[in-house]
Order: sequence, then structure tokens, then C-alpha cells
Amino acid sequence: MANRCFAALCGGLLLPYAFAPFGWWPLAAVALALLIVAADTRQAKAAALVGWCFGLGMFGFGVWWIQVSVHQFGVPYYSFSVTTTAVLVAGMALYPAVYATLLSIIRCRGIAACFVIPSLWVLTELIRASLFTGFPWLSLGYSQIESPVAALAPVLGVYGCSWVVVFVATAAVEILRPSCRKRYPVAATATIVFIAVGILDDVHWTHSLEQDKEVALVQGAVPQALKWRPEMRAPTLALYRSLTEPHWDVDLIIWPETAVPAFPQDVETALEELSARAATENADLVVGLPTGDRFEGGYYNSLMKLDGDRAKYDKRHLVPFGEYFPLKFLYEGLAAALSIPMSDFSRGRADQHSLSVAGHLAGISICYEDVFGNEVIDALPAAGFLINISNDAWFGDTIAPHQHLEIARMRALETGRYLLRGTNTGVTAIIDAKGKIVAKAEQFAETVLVGGFELREGATPYVRFGDFPVLLLSAAFSLFGFMRRARAQRVAQAR
Repeated sequence: MANRCFAALCGGLLLPYAFAPFGWWPLAAVALALLIVAADTRQAKAAALVGWCFGLGMFGFGVWWIQVSVHQFGVPYYSFSVTTTAVLVAGMALYPAVYATLLSIIRCRGIAACFVIPSLWVLTELIRASLFTGFPWLSLGYSQIESPVAALAPVLGVYGCSWVVVFVATAAVEILRPSCRKRYPVAATATIVFIAVGILDDVHWTHSLEQDKEVALVQGAVPQALKWRPEMRAPTLALYRSLTEPHWDVDLIIWPETAVPAFPQDVETALEELSARAATENADLVVGLPTGDRFEGGYYNSLMKLDGDRAKYDKRHLVPFGEYFPLKFLYEGLAAALSIPMSDFSRGRADQHSLSVAGHLAGISICYEDVFGNEVIDALPAAGFLINISNDAWFGDTIAPHQHLEIARMRALETGRYLLRGTNTGVTAIIDAKGKIVAKAEQFAETVLVGGFELREGATPYVRFGDFPVLLLSAAFSLFGFMRRARAQRVAQAR
């Protein structure tokens, strides 16, 4: 039993190396193969422990950067930040524990295993992406953005890519299993899947409107510890204005999430001057800032277009404990102790999806929202491109900003749209419709990333159907696995 747990822990620790910034994508299948082999036991409790050990390695290494944010911008005691992060990791590890338990119950072999085992994994990822507002970080599909498997993303999204990763791991385990009697059918099935994915790589789901545009993504690199201090308001605005000054000749200028560390009513003169300049130069300027009233009524994390109407998008999917406190009445003391600025935002309306900028509708997401592909596609196919503004300064010089960029690349690939990503400290980037990085800025530098982008039209299958097809297929295969197991048990009892 100890050997199984150790193998699973090693697999979990190995898995994050498949993601950015490492990018060793084949390791995702290797890690899952270790879990599948280690969880191959008839004892459900033993399998649960194996899965939990895998999860400890996976999340303990993969999202350790949460401790940085909690320590620096929450309660500055390691006893608190480490404990909080450990509790989160232990909780997230329950998902692989449930998965491994299901494997021990169903115990599929051969071709059936190649379809049931990946489906069970994808169902756990989908549940993790929605339960308690969702935490889909480290979904396997993101690790495949540079692999041939990425061709499946415009069809079945990131979870379809996850399915193929586990399919490859399962097929390898079955082929190498000494007792496997259907080695060649499994290999043939795997070959068919690989050919199908390869064919998709040559398919272009969207096309250019042949309207080249130019964008300037302004990265102020204002330290998070200083950003919200009242005395930093004027210097911050001056910095962003000076960085913007040489670039008024572009079509679109983007300032990142809460680049303006004040409500519009507090910096009205500055916003009016910027609006007038944008109108004079015939450029669209969009800026991240809080809107509403902090003391009377709700306030929002917003992206505002500085023009006469000041159209804006309010963030809809907030970060628990970072931007709002669920069930706050249960822990008023803790909420007060956490020194996180602007940590009680209101949720934006669900029916807002896009803004008209640079002569076309743009699909907008703010920071954490781009982790949810089924929400990003709400703006499509009407939107010709995507904008994501973020503030990954919360996580310092860790692996988190690189993982977040990888997630943004998946959104561009799923939708067949350019994605313009403006951040406070990086990684600021222009991403094309195939999920490739066209240009990116140096992290933690005061800079402006200037580059071209395309407006595109059309709809990928993922834009049309979202996660529903992969959910339906995974549920169907999983149900088949349970029914097959129940039938085997009835036959065994009859004997």
C-alpha cells in the first residue's frame, strides 16, 4: 500500500511539469498512467488514499503560489498562509481521491477502459470547475496547448483535450499490462483517435474579416503592495498616461485590471481628459477600474471604454475570498483581518458579454473569468476578438502568471479568436486564433506591447455547444462503465 501511495504522490508531483512555465506536455499522460496503475485495487478505501496522495502532489506543487498571495496581501503570518494553502490543497485532492475510488469500483479493462477511465476523470474536472463557484486550475487539457492534442480544443474545448490525455494514459497502461488480452484492439482504437485528432489540425473554423488592427497593451508594473495607497493614485495615473502618450496612433489602447486605482468620481477630471484625447486621436481607450460606490450600494471590478457614453463591463465571476466573501456573516472577524484591498465587489449582470471597441464587438473577461471557457463563449460568435485584463501581481514571480497565460491561450484556440491580454505586471501578450503567442511583454517592466491583431468571424463547434458534448459523452461512457460492472457482479453471483 505504501508503494502505491508513493507512486501516486510522485505522479501528482510530476503533473505540474506538463503545464507552463515548464511545458513538458507528455508528462501529463505519464502522471495519469501512474495514478491509474496505483489505483488498480479492489479496496475502495485504499484507492481513495492513493488518489488523495496524487492530489496532494498535483495541487501542492501546482498551486503553491496561493500561499504568496495569502501571506503578502492577507494575514502576514506563515502559520496562517501555509495552513490556509494546505487546507485548500487537501480539499482539492479529494477530487482525485473520488476518481481513484470510482476506478476501483468499476475496474474496467481493455477497450472499455479506454473510454470509461478518461470519462470519469473529465467528470471530476467538470465538477471541480463548477462546485463552490469552481476552481478549474490545472485541468489536464491546458497542458496540451503546444501538443497535437490541442487540435481538439475548438471542437470539445479544454475538457475534450483532458479526455484524450487520460485516453492515451489508459491505452498505454492496457497495452503494457501483462494480462491484457485485447492489446491489439486497444492499439488500433488509439490509432484511430490519433488520426482523428490529426485531421482536425488542418481545419480552420473561423476566418479573418481582413481588417488588420493595431493595439497597445500598457503594462504599468505598479507593485501590488503600493497600488491602492491613496498617495499612489496620482503617480499611477501619470505613469499610465506617460506610457500611453507615444501610442495614440493605434486603433485600441488597453490598460489592465484596476490600472486606475480609484472610482471614476474620484478621478473625473483625468478621465475626461483621457476621453477627449482618445476622441481627438480617433483611438479607443479601455481601462480597468472599480466602478459604483464603495460606501453606498454595490461596486464592481470593471473595464470601461472612455468615450461619451462610458460603456463598461462589470466582472461577473468573482474570486472567492479575494473579491468577495461567501457566507460572510459566518466569519466577519476573518474578513476584517484580511488586509485585501477592494475585497467585497458585487457581481456583474449575467447578460453583459461584450463592448464595441476598435470598430467591432469584443468579448470581455476580467482576470479569473478567462478560466471558464463556457462563460467566455457567451459573447460569441458576435464578438470579433477577445480582451482579457488581469492583475497577476497578486502572485509575484511564481508559476501562476505563466499558468494563467496558458489558460488564456486555450480560450483563444477554443473560440478561433485573437485574444488581447493586458496585465499589470505580466504576462501581457497578443495571442492569435490558434492559441499561439504573437508577442508578449517582459514581466515586471514598465512597458507597452504594440502589435497587430485580426478581427475574425465564424463559430467553432465549441462556441456553438460549449462543454455540453463532452459532458454528455463522459456521462454516457461512465454510466456504461457502472452498468457493465453491475452486470459482471450479477453474473458472478449467479454462478
